[in-house]
Amino acid sequence: MTEGNFVDYVKIYAESGKGGKGSVHLHREKYITKGGPDGGDGGRGGHVILRGNENLWTLVTFKFKKHFKAGHGEHGSKSRSTGSDGQDVYLDVPLGTVVKDSETLEVLFEITEHGEERILAEGGMGGRGNWHFKTSTNQTPRYAQPGIPGQEVEVILELKVLADVGLVGFPNAGKSTLLSVITSAKPKIADYEFTTLKPNLGIVEYRDFQSFVMADIPGIIEGAAEGKGLGHYFLRHIERNATLLFLIPADSDDIAKEYQILLDELRRYNPELLDKERLVAISKSDMLDQELIDEMTQELDKDLKGNPYMFISSVAQQGITELKDKLWTMLNN
Repeated sequence: MTEGNFVDYVKIYAESGKGGKGSVHLHREKYITKGGPDGGDGGRGGHVILRGNENLWTLVTFKFKKHFKAGHGEHGSKSRSTGSDGQDVYLDVPLGTVVKDSETLEVLFEITEHGEERILAEGGMGGRGNWHFKTSTNQTPRYAQPGIPGQEVEVILELKVLADVGLVGFPNAGKSTLLSVITSAKPKIADYEFTTLKPNLGIVEYRDFQSFVMADIPGIIEGAAEGKGLGHYFLRHIERNATLLFLIPADSDDIAKEYQILLDELRRYNPELLDKERLVAISKSDMLDQELIDEMTQELDKDLKGNPYMFISSVAQQGITELKDKLWTMLNN
């Protein structure tokens, strides 16, 4: 899947089918006089249904086709025959898809389970045939109900990636490198800022055939709330992560300050993000000798105020196993 095919925000239009008309029919058969009304009901209009699919991870299928229309119900006929229901339209979406009203931005529902189905636009009911309206004083009703029109809706589909661990850090902090080492993902890696323009997912294999999902979120910078850099566009994906892994390079001018800047940007986006468990990983620590690590440890114990941290190096494979152990423990507390 290329970066250009990662789509996490689309607006679509859906129209359900209208119900079929009820039939106005009087029974006609040889040797049977005044057979009475026997007009059948109209069929239900087709629904437009969203269905969760665990094999999808992007909304790219809606990139070029954004209008969907279900089939109309067929009209009723004689002998109390009910018309066929209109054909339903199923739209498969990745897990973590949030559906919002396009005008009010109200959250209507979200799809979180494989096979979960939610009706986006409900088909109109079919009209009742004239046999329903027969009474002792009106034994030959010559009217029936029309079908109910379908619904027209315009909604926003917004994907929030479902991952256990979300990588948070400034551009060039080494998030993509860590993801490529700790999982089989192949994110773009280069020595310039904003090489990651779309979230990347990877499966971290753990002991005894267990695993968890890690997401590399595009880097944020100070001032992202004002739209600098990539802004807060991708921070919606962090909302679904159980644990946040902050990655700060060992050659940073001030590790504690960078950590506080990242926390502040998350707070300004959504204060609830700070309720998640957090772990700070000091990356590129293969550049440090033991004496320098000891000095930094004394400072970090004071500056990070008890927040857990550890030294790692993706390139030198230092501390990677310990990092997996720590994340697994945090996820399974």
